[in-house]
Amino acid sequence: MTGHSLEDQSESSVEDNAIRINVGGFKKLLLSNMLSRFPETRLARLLRCQSKESILELCDDYDDTEREFYFDRNPALFPYVLNFYNTGRLHVMAELCIFSFSQEIEYWGINEFFIDSCCSSTYHCRKMEPSGEDWDDKSEEGSTSSSFDEILEFYNDATKFDKQPLGSLRRRIWLMLDNPGYSIPSRIISVFSILVVLGSIATMCMNSMTEFTLLDSEGQPREDPRFETVEHFGIGWFTFELVARFVVAPDLIHFFEHPLNLIDLVSILPFYLALLINLVAESSPALANLGRVVQVLRLMRIFRILKLARHSTGLRSLGATLKNSYKEVGLLLLYLAVGVSFFSVMAYTVEKEDNDGLTTIPACWWWATVSMTTVGYGDVVPVSIAGKLTASACILAGILVVVLPITLIFNKFSLFYKRQRQLEIAMRSCDFDEGIKEVPSVNLRNYYAHKVKSLMASLSNMSRSTPSDHSLNESLH
Repeated sequence: MTGHSLEDQSESSVEDNAIRINVGGFKKLLLSNMLSRFPETRLARLLRCQSKESILELCDDYDDTEREFYFDRNPALFPYVLNFYNTGRLHVMAELCIFSFSQEIEYWGINEFFIDSCCSSTYHCRKMEPSGEDWDDKSEEGSTSSSFDEILEFYNDATKFDKQPLGSLRRRIWLMLDNPGYSIPSRIISVFSILVVLGSIATMCMNSMTEFTLLDSEGQPREDPRFETVEHFGIGWFTFELVARFVVAPDLIHFFEHPLNLIDLVSILPFYLALLINLVAESSPALANLGRVVQVLRLMRIFRILKLARHSTGLRSLGATLKNSYKEVGLLLLYLAVGVSFFSVMAYTVEKEDNDGLTTIPACWWWATVSMTTVGYGDVVPVSIAGKLTASACILAGILVVVLPITLIFNKFSLFYKRQRQLEIAMRSCDFDEGIKEVPSVNLRNYYAHKVKSLMASLSNMSRSTPSDHSLNESLH
């Protein structure tokens, strides 16, 4: 009897000096003196509670009969908290989610300072890495959703042929002309168009060279018949392409809203305008000065090089990047304008008496622009020591000014290039022989999952940005 009485007294003494906790079903009896070593932690603060209301501010529920404190937390992570109370140090396993672990120790009131040196560097490195990964996830997500929308638009255009006369034939021609790489005939047409564009540009360049210049009976330069033949053939092919695309287009009203179709129109418009002006000038000698306009229109043939964008993923991605990077481009121009204004005044101040090329501020603008963009023509250079120091500062500032926004623009270019490749692959996998049944290469479940992932990431970021509010909410609940 005496032995049993001593055991009962011993157990009663232990329970009086300990608290019973239940963490998501994981039950443990913790000694008060062990918890008191860390008075700022949540469990140590429970020891100082004098009322049930103060207890419920720190735990989720409390059983008076069992004197048990309940916490609605992840029981798999609580052993790390127990190990901290036993050893005074935190350890982080490689398989743990860093942010879940960080939120857990924050809830229990344990500072990251207690993470042991063997885990500290790895923990902080892994905690910093997700910022870059989040950007990649958002870029990937934006790429997926944007590609999805473009594929739906593509299919929407394709379905319009079903209600049109000769719809199936027109759709085949439309796919062949508008989607290089869709089939073997479309690849052949694409290669032929590229050769015609390059031939047209080459003849325009060669026509400006004195070696290929022909003179008429009056000694005036005239067109080389060989170059003229190539030019007329190119115009004929470009016109045929544009008319064919317009005839088989699913939506004639919005045909020229597409940038590539506008480029096709601009590439042939100068030729027909020049032809019209020549006819008008010949019929009315008073309008002979219009010949200068014809020369300008001939130079506009260089815009044909933009037709390569229809056949080049890189050029289309570049166009999309510039379209969606107007803020970064504006930032770059703003930085350059500020730098040019500042260094041009500096150069004018120190060089105006010793340098004939830098006697006015507008002349210094040219020098500062060339220096900040690191072009360095060398037509105007500072000669004094103060001027050379100013030039050195201008060049170094130019490097920093150009590099910072360029990084942002490059990241966007990578995103749009990847999206464009995904879109091309999806379009090439389309088969309309048996009608349109479903959108290939697009998983609606994955698309929905991306949207949900975006929402969860946003909520997670909000909780990370306000850890104190998060702790307060947890404690109140």
